[in-house]
Amino acid sequence: MPAIASEFLKGLAVNGIRFEPALGSEPGNLTGHQTSSSGTIFPAATGQVRYLVSLATATGTPLYPVSRGLNWGYGSRCAPRSGAVAVDLSALSEIKLMEGQPVAVVGPGVTQQMLYEHLQAHAPQWTFNVTGSGRDTSLIGNALDRGVGYLGPRREDLFGLEIVTGTGEVLHTGFRRLGESSPLAHAHPYGLGPMLDGLFFQGNFGIVTSACFRLQPRRPCEVALSLTLKDPARLSEFIDVLAALKREKIISSVTHIGNRARTHASLAAGAARYLMDRCHMPREAAIREAGQCLQIVSPSEWASLGGASGSKAEVRARVREARARTRHLAGLRVVSSGLLDAGFGVMDKLRGLRWARAQAAAIAGVRPLHGLALGIPTDAPIENLLFKFDAEHLPASRLDESPCGLLFINPALPLNGREAVPIVQESERIARVAGFELYMTLNIETDTSLVGVFNLLFDRRDAEQTRRAHQCADDMLAFFQRVGIQPYRARADMMSSIVDANDPYWQTVRRLKEVFDPQDIIAPGRYNL
Repeated sequence: MPAIASEFLKGLAVNGIRFEPALGSEPGNLTGHQTSSSGTIFPAATGQVRYLVSLATATGTPLYPVSRGLNWGYGSRCAPRSGAVAVDLSALSEIKLMEGQPVAVVGPGVTQQMLYEHLQAHAPQWTFNVTGSGRDTSLIGNALDRGVGYLGPRREDLFGLEIVTGTGEVLHTGFRRLGESSPLAHAHPYGLGPMLDGLFFQGNFGIVTSACFRLQPRRPCEVALSLTLKDPARLSEFIDVLAALKREKIISSVTHIGNRARTHASLAAGAARYLMDRCHMPREAAIREAGQCLQIVSPSEWASLGGASGSKAEVRARVREARARTRHLAGLRVVSSGLLDAGFGVMDKLRGLRWARAQAAAIAGVRPLHGLALGIPTDAPIENLLFKFDAEHLPASRLDESPCGLLFINPALPLNGREAVPIVQESERIARVAGFELYMTLNIETDTSLVGVFNLLFDRRDAEQTRRAHQCADDMLAFFQRVGIQPYRARADMMSSIVDANDPYWQTVRRLKEVFDPQDIIAPGRYNL
């Protein structure tokens, strides 16, 4: 366990900042890769973070900040290398709604569930860009690592950051620098002069202690459009047609294009639980039949899901246009809360018939995921993993304590089927040769790009399986780099493979580090030389 300076510990105690030393071996995380720290600090306010950084600078103590530590599949709260003291920012959890503006000022400890409940109680006319990463995940933490929500890139949700830099200074970006009382502080996202916000996304120049977070108006009508590709050989054309629907705003959300493994994995636990609870099947029998049900109701190799919202007339027009553009390629289903409820009610009553039971089980799996379109956070994807690894007794927030192994290898890709599909096919081949099924989603995130969410699942109790999973992930990354692409988001254990000391870009990033954090105190080695 790394040593920690006595002056540092004394300074924490004098200023009432809670510190918990690491006891024994470090807790694991889903990647199966672990570095060690001396313990965890829990500041409760920006002033304490500022003092903490100054104290760390004076004593040469590196810090590794985490919002809530639930960066699953990317390293959770694990630092790129051993030696840093973890800084848990979960106590910075204040929410301030800006009157008359679709903006909330939030701290890094604010979770999706916290904001959802706060809006339900105080401003039900607003919703927000929800991700499928779990109810207890941090809004700021996910956005700063460029996560993707149902409505779009989370990076676009944040502006007006408050940062404690590595020099101990408090910096406000945009017009928040004018002070919280300025009418522009929470309204105009760009400020005046160079925009510094971007330096703190996937950067290690400071600790973000609050930010303005964009909200969204609730729309009178919101439906999901589910499209199943008829011929997997036409995936390239499918991507291009969906790209046009995105660019023309016919589909208003991120479009998720998932392979069969991903689709079935997303629904399997919900379907199995339905069969256990409503049909009184034993667990193993329910798991088998859930798999068979999903083959019946979702047999396609590729399927997509996107949203259409607006007035009822607008939504009808969008659905009509989407159907006309895709009927030669895919079958389209319109999914809404009302249709799901009605369909479930009918099929559940007929569950003695196998075909009806299959439909009811599938709907049971879909329901919580459809809530994402309505701005309702869910733990369903995390509960699917817990169920798969026989750990459903654990709450979702304790996923790292399960045997589940999860590695993300997520490439950014051009929004062009001809270029994207060969990368998808080769990634799948690399995983298959290594003995793994590759779970893939292609998210149409912007008008010009998509991001691949590719993951490997393995049992962390099996050392050989863990080693093979990491080798497979490394092989996939090496392939990406050979063809000139990179991940859009990186695991803690990938940093040395993506940061190139000979690249002028990373050399410039390092020089910026010397401006904001000259002693390399904050998150050394994360997205930097």
